[in-house]
Amino acid sequence: MVRNGELPGTTGPGLVAVIAYDGLCTFEFGIAVEVFGLPRPEFDFTWYDFCVVSAEGARSRATGGIVVEAATDLSILETARTVILPGWRNRGERPPDPLLDAISRAFERGARCLSICSGAFILAAAGLLNGRRATTHWRHVHELKRMYPDILVEDDVLYVDEGNVITSAGSAAGIDACIYLVRRDFGHKIANTVARRLVLPPHRDGGQAQFVAAPVHERPGRKLSEVLDWARERLDQPLDVRQLADRAAMSERTLLRRFRENLGLAPGEWLQRERMYRARELLESSEDRLDDIADECGYRSLEAFRTAFKRIVGTSPAAYRKRFQRKN
Repeated sequence: MVRNGELPGTTGPGLVAVIAYDGLCTFEFGIAVEVFGLPRPEFDFTWYDFCVVSAEGARSRATGGIVVEAATDLSILETARTVILPGWRNRGERPPDPLLDAISRAFERGARCLSICSGAFILAAAGLLNGRRATTHWRHVHELKRMYPDILVEDDVLYVDEGNVITSAGSAAGIDACIYLVRRDFGHKIANTVARRLVLPPHRDGGQAQFVAAPVHERPGRKLSEVLDWARERLDQPLDVRQLADRAAMSERTLLRRFRENLGLAPGEWLQRERMYRARELLESSEDRLDDIADECGYRSLEAFRTAFKRIVGTSPAAYRKRFQRKN
């Protein structure tokens, strides 16, 4: 339902509309409800308005024998800021034209569309992914490529942000994409708070691999998790692969393989991302000068810090601080 029985205004993060249809994926639908639809009394600012939208009638039969009742129809997408599309029931079935038309009009108006798993096939059928990067569950990427050759399909990532359209991989990756959208709207600290309420780790960026080959194994020497914690405590220092390998009591080659197996990243990539997490926290929560933050995050020049921040976060440190510091 729309909170307070009213359509949302222009203040706050706006209305999140999750689409319901027969064959609805229950878990993916629940992700949208959990992240955007619950009250957040712990916050002293306006949270999202939320509604369930019917695509094919007021009642939808979801997976597991659950019936979902929607309070409104597709017309409300004219006012939605964000449209969530859980997995589509049949990738080979064209979604209903009224749904595709409503999504397209919302997108053209400036609404954001976020798909979870095979929900990307709905965005693809609406033509919203043509010429854009996108992803879906790793089992479906080849089918998405075959059916929609104009889409730049990324095979092994958790989610892809193309501005007003975000696509995510298999079901659990939808949580990462939704938390990422919260982070875009409210900043790092608020997203972490939401993740903690979900009892989730807050740091799974979109470029992380969908499938991790094996859990962290017990091996002679220190656990990889202990090495990661050790490195996080020393992000202000010029760490490199040799130092991490020495700390782990393994060869550099073995360390690289362990990182790839367990994190889907090379050690250097992981260090860069951890430094960006630290930088975002400092930009949101402190008044430190940018050159001091750069130093605390292991960058020996402000210019190097600005370049890395822009490449990874997508904006400048100053713009990020201006956008998010006031919310903390």
